[in-house]
Amino acid sequence: MAEAHNQSVSTTTTNAQAIEQLEQAITSGKHWYIALLEAIGLWPDGDETCNGRHYQYLIDGEAFDWLLLAERLCQAVDELLPEEEKTALLFHGQPPLKLSDRKFKSLIGSTKYRQYLNYFYGVTVEESLVLAVQEEVRKEKRISGYNKEYNLTDEVYQRIYGATRAVLLNRFRQEKGYPRLKSISLPELKEFSYWLFKYRLKNCDKARIASDTKKALEYLSASGSARAPAPTELEV
Repeated sequence: MAEAHNQSVSTTTTNAQAIEQLEQAITSGKHWYIALLEAIGLWPDGDETCNGRHYQYLIDGEAFDWLLLAERLCQAVDELLPEEEKTALLFHGQPPLKLSDRKFKSLIGSTKYRQYLNYFYGVTVEESLVLAVQEEVRKEKRISGYNKEYNLTDEVYQRIYGATRAVLLNRFRQEKGYPRLKSISLPELKEFSYWLFKYRLKNCDKARIASDTKKALEYLSASGSARAPAPTELEV
């Protein structure tokens, strides 16, 4: 019932109204994290520009960066939030309450939850795969006695995607119509990671995809670097 309510209201709620409802919920005594997730469920826009900063909450129309929206909402009601709990969520991925996947889904709505899973697999897990393979290459080099530090990026991307990072980034930018700059912004980097995820799904066999996903999830779990809450029920 809560899912249906979130989805129906979000079609008519504006950003300002979602923030207003968040503020009212917290001041009336509702736990701020629950109120935050409900506000996320009501939020209608996939991107916005606020105070000169552009927020891209929805990547490629499919992957929902819910913590970026959480950051935006927390800024709007900052004086109402406990500083330590807010910092733990936004910077360390530690929510103040432990919620089941079902509860989390009911609060943000089923559509955003599916988009959140797309982001988890397509950005968080994909970035972890690169880091996991990078660690593998480093260990191989040490074992073989090669102690000199050098850039592992090309070898890592060749192993995972069959091409160098530069080549893949050029393909991504050409496909998206983006300029070929020497630097890459954080929003573009996230979009590039999601593009790599779909590129890998398209060009690798199912066994390799499953193996790589398992490797990335294990790395993510071991490193404790997941931006929470990572789903506890995953399909690999």
